[in-house]
Amino acid sequence: MLIDMSTTRPGAPEDQTLDTTPDRTADRTAEQTADRTIEQTADRTAPRRPHDDAPDTAALFRRLAELPDGPERDGARDELVTAWLPMAHRIAGRFRDRGESIEDLRQVAALGLVKAIDRFDPDRGAFESYAVPTITGEVKRHFRDRMWALRVPRRVQELRNKVRVARRELTQNPGSPEPSVAAVAAHTGLTEEEVNTGMEALDSFSTLSLDAEMSTGADGYSLADTLGAADSSYDVVVDRESAKEGLRRLPERERAILYMRFFEDMTQSRIADRLGISQMHVSRLISRSCARVRDEVLAERAGRRGKGPRPTAR
Repeated sequence: MLIDMSTTRPGAPEDQTLDTTPDRTADRTAEQTADRTIEQTADRTAPRRPHDDAPDTAALFRRLAELPDGPERDGARDELVTAWLPMAHRIAGRFRDRGESIEDLRQVAALGLVKAIDRFDPDRGAFESYAVPTITGEVKRHFRDRMWALRVPRRVQELRNKVRVARRELTQNPGSPEPSVAAVAAHTGLTEEEVNTGMEALDSFSTLSLDAEMSTGADGYSLADTLGAADSSYDVVVDRESAKEGLRRLPERERAILYMRFFEDMTQSRIADRLGISQMHVSRLISRSCARVRDEVLAERAGRRGKGPRPTAR
């Protein structure tokens, strides 16, 4: 008698064979269940991706809310700050290229994160929903309160933002030239006048101390070193222009005496000889004429101060 080993069990009756046909449906279900189990385990154990900056800290927030003031509470708070700091840095990155360094923006965002952690109530929803507007508001407040050197209308601020974004978009490719006013206007749909206004607002966004060292040049070379000294020639021009009207109103002989004295550099004696009068009389005429012109100039300046600035001609 031959025994088919592929279909019989040892010790079983010869006519009792094994059914070796697999149950494919059951096997497939078991494999899928195993795959899901492996995936869930991997999700729990795999490290978070660098951009995944919303950690699960609900239990830690509940623990923080229950702890009294002390080292243990401070430690839990620091742990939360460390866990959520990447999100704060990401929010700060949205405001780059606006005239403020990214390091300073991250510091401001971190301050907003600390405020959000201290004020958050774990019974009122997810922390991220509360933290994002809190941190964003802190960064925007920094720009509003610290950065604008001149208070400008909201419309001008909007033009500035549109121009800034357009210039960044037009220079994304390496080696791209600085866009012209016409190119920015075409990109934004603004007029060239509006683009110029936005560009002017870019320059008034922040200030630089006169004592700040320049990035180029010798050590200790500050912005103040680039400023010119006061030029006394300007005062001479102002005084000369102010005296013109008063000189025109002088008698002709007195104008001639002043011209000979101050423009031809003649002595009083030579003036006296030319006019046929005494040197003493020339001296009195010069003194009287100068005093008259000076008094008229001072009176005119005093009148202008009392009436305010003259209206600009349109």
